[in-house]
Amino acid sequence: MGIAKYLREAWKKPDMKVLRERMTAWRASDAIVKVENPLRLDRARTLGYKAKKGVIVVRARVKRGGHKRMRPKKGRRTARMHIRKNLSMNYREIAEQRVSRKYRNMEVLNSYLVGKDGMFYFYEVILVDRTAGEIKHDKELSFITKPGNRGRAFRGLSGAGIRARGLRNSSDKSPKVRPSLRANRRRGN
Repeated sequence: MGIAKYLREAWKKPDMKVLRERMTAWRASDAIVKVENPLRLDRARTLGYKAKKGVIVVRARVKRGGHKRMRPKKGRRTARMHIRKNLSMNYREIAEQRVSRKYRNMEVLNSYLVGKDGMFYFYEVILVDRTAGEIKHDKELSFITKPGNRGRAFRGLSGAGIRARGLRNSSDKSPKVRPSLRANRRRGN
């Protein structure tokens, strides 16, 4: 049994007092913060994290509550008076996109949940520098340097995006998600 198994078991029932203190500190900090080491090392390693040059971990904070947005303050804006957005994206995908916008020279590899409270979700996003030589020569991570993987988070190619688009299911169970829901609507299916 390695350390990863014990870490996985510990995260099934985390110490709520310690986690609550951490989240209190996270709420006071910025929405996107670069962290030294991943909090859930077992999950990060499963999703492709390696402790090497060109790979960083960023903690992102996303507000909960139905993707609300502010109402317009004044003026007659009838089309924009609704406050609820009906997004097909999940919170994890939103966190990945926000982190990707801040770190332009890096690509999102994957992400995972580290905690949630009444107001926020907290995710850790693994980022990879596509220009680093260590990444170009790495057997597992070199795929991210190819031009087809530019802007993965915005095109729904990360783990959260694939899940939000319904691509985890086979084409037999959900035939209308491939190539995309929009393409199927255009065909009239």
